[in-house]
Amino acid sequence: MDNYNIPEIARNVFWVGAKDWSRRMFDALIPLPQGTSYNAYLVKGDQKTALIDTVNPGFEAEFEEKLNLVSDLKKLDYLIMNHAEPDHANAIRYIMDRSPNSVLVTTERGVKLASLYHELPEGRVKVVAEGDTLDLGGRTLRFIEAPWLHWPETMFTYLPEEKILFPCDFFGSHTAHGVYDEDLEDLIPLAKRYYGEIMMPFGKMGAKALEKIEDLDIRIIAPSHGPIYKNPKRIIEPYKKWTAGETENKALIVYVSMWGSTKEMVGTIAETLLKEGVDVRVYDLTVSDIGDVARELVDSRAIILGTPTVLAGMHPLALYGAYLVKALKPPARYGVVLGSFGWGGGALRQAGDILAPSNMEVVGTLQVKGRAKEDDLKKVEEIGRELAQKMKG
Repeated sequence: MDNYNIPEIARNVFWVGAKDWSRRMFDALIPLPQGTSYNAYLVKGDQKTALIDTVNPGFEAEFEEKLNLVSDLKKLDYLIMNHAEPDHANAIRYIMDRSPNSVLVTTERGVKLASLYHELPEGRVKVVAEGDTLDLGGRTLRFIEAPWLHWPETMFTYLPEEKILFPCDFFGSHTAHGVYDEDLEDLIPLAKRYYGEIMMPFGKMGAKALEKIEDLDIRIIAPSHGPIYKNPKRIIEPYKKWTAGETENKALIVYVSMWGSTKEMVGTIAETLLKEGVDVRVYDLTVSDIGDVARELVDSRAIILGTPTVLAGMHPLALYGAYLVKALKPPARYGVVLGSFGWGGGALRQAGDILAPSNMEVVGTLQVKGRAKEDDLKKVEEIGRELAQKMKG
């Protein structure tokens, strides 16, 4: 096939990745309503050629064809591995078997992690560290270590002659739509969702990475998922807020209700907060996309969890939601837990145990037996008003 779309994003810099239009789940965890892309880039210097990252399993043959349309794969000199996860590094051995003189370039940690997932050709690895460079002839690749974004070996690659930053997963988004950021009006919500799912637990490391690249002259950001940014500020500015843990006057409510009691309590606190001028987002975990919940976690100031008791503990979906909060480490400052039970309680105690390690101040908890009575709903209103005052204060 010789009619692939292979954008030249700058002079002699080509996007040679793949679009996965129909993929709907990532890591058996993250929903992909718009599919995703596996971005890889070929940089041609006057003397040498470098490939930055590869593609997900299943796209190797397409990848090879694209590379041969813009260069001779057999003559590839370097394969840059910014990150060892298989969606970016799976085709390393495939490509190196077809380019017998190519050398894998990555960090010391990268070599160790890549060896766990991929067979590396013996003696064909070059280890680089912070500030090291690679001369391609008229093109220079500079390497920036960016550990824990979102694996320990991650690095960025910078091409100063064209002012392009290749940050792998950082600044990414899961969508197969568009080539450049200007192609998608709704790109920032997609990027925010991606940040919440992937990068939020590593916010401090993200802030350090932003400091490292602050003085770079960046004209293009070319991540390994989603569109390429011709307007870098469009994504850098939100990332500064997200990595700093800035929150909005917003309460995220996630709940499960079996017979309507918990739903009534959740509805009451939602209306109370709205009357107090708080932005409210409500998600029923039985029907919600967990990626949307992750997006809202990025800048919500409060989290309200509603759960009935099932066999002396939380409803399994609410348990999943609570563990998600614990794992993703959102910047929320306040929490509320509401619940109901029939013949035996236990959900609130379990929720408290899970959320205890977080930095959230629990403003109120309430568990009712059976349906919520008028007095119960008044207590919910009181909790809502107290929460609103703390959020606004």
